[in-house]
Amino acid sequence: MEGPMNIVIFTDTFLPKIDGVAVSVENFSRILSARGHNFVICCPRYGDDDPMELGERVKIVRFSNFALPSYPDIKVVFPLFRKIREAMTMFPADLVHIQSPGLMGIYGIIAARYYGVPAIGTYHTLVSEQTTYLSPARLLKIDRLIAFYRSLRGTTDRVSPARNNKKTLAQRAVQRSCNWLYEREDLIISPSHRIKNMLLEQHVATPIEVISNGMDLGVFRGSVKERPSTPPRLLHVGRISFEKNCDVVLNAFTRIRRELPGATLSIVGDGPALESLKAMSTRLGLADSVEFTGFIARADLPALYPRYDLFLTASTMETQGLVVLEAIASGLPCVGVDAYALPELIHHGENGFIARPFDPEEMAHRALDILADASRYRAFSAEGLRIASEHEINRCATRLEGVYARESARAGSRIVRMAEAV
Repeated sequence: MEGPMNIVIFTDTFLPKIDGVAVSVENFSRILSARGHNFVICCPRYGDDDPMELGERVKIVRFSNFALPSYPDIKVVFPLFRKIREAMTMFPADLVHIQSPGLMGIYGIIAARYYGVPAIGTYHTLVSEQTTYLSPARLLKIDRLIAFYRSLRGTTDRVSPARNNKKTLAQRAVQRSCNWLYEREDLIISPSHRIKNMLLEQHVATPIEVISNGMDLGVFRGSVKERPSTPPRLLHVGRISFEKNCDVVLNAFTRIRRELPGATLSIVGDGPALESLKAMSTRLGLADSVEFTGFIARADLPALYPRYDLFLTASTMETQGLVVLEAIASGLPCVGVDAYALPELIHHGENGFIARPFDPEEMAHRALDILADASRYRAFSAEGLRIASEHEINRCATRLEGVYARESARAGSRIVRMAEAV
């Protein structure tokens, strides 16, 4: 399709909330709107100060909702068909782009079918890994009473859910429902090859194309780090939620401190597991060496990463890993785990190491190996910058623009289509 395109995005999360989905939607809509395309972003309402546009060509339609009791950042959006009609006709839609398999994703499929336009979706989130927030104990907040009771008895409250390689019944059910939605789209965009392979193994029949979410290398502009500081400064950035396994990072850090007593760790971010992690840090005797910064504005992150020496993550649910991409673009070697997309950004033995999931002993061992060898450290930093360069945001936006044009062209004349729908 030639000329400007009108894209309607349906997402269960967006600004002012900051996460990988919101950042991806904001980045691509800003870049492609500057090239003349129009966007309408359908998303939850968070408050009275929510932005309602990102410029003349990017409009935002907010949907009323209620917060999930077990995780207030997750919004359950009401089906407001008046809002859907407003979004689809503000700029007569050429294509619907779904960013999440929640209720907004379902509304996006309905809108695309009603108005006769293609629907594509990006597989940003492994929703099946977040079923802990759907348990009755968490929804009714009984887990807080249990944690309080354990604190009185001096026992440890569990930071992370049970871990094994088998999917629970709830996880399998959620995975099937997500795949049901993706199979009703015309194309799936996967941010990584590993997620594409996972979908193929699950026999998802919809065509899949790999396009990175990208990184603005003009903002995250790192340089080669020659050697770690003495003592070293370690960093973890991200949503502080149970499925991110930040407790594994804390346990690894206790082992690192045995070898490097002056080492420090900063945990940047906010989320439902934060208070549990603070309590755990105190129990482990790390209160003086671990800093919990809470939320830090995204605009401040490019200046934050270079102040550290090594990035750690134990997350087992990354479809790409935005914070890892930010870290390597800032010149930091990384230690991650062998789960989903992380090995596509952390190349074992090249710009960091990959440890076994849920193994703090190996994570600590790998971190110490990097910090102990200055020549290896410098090589890892340089290779991370090279890997990050492959994800330059404008290059990724051009690929997405090509997908939009190709899929829109397959749908035929927009004018005829909209005349029939209205």
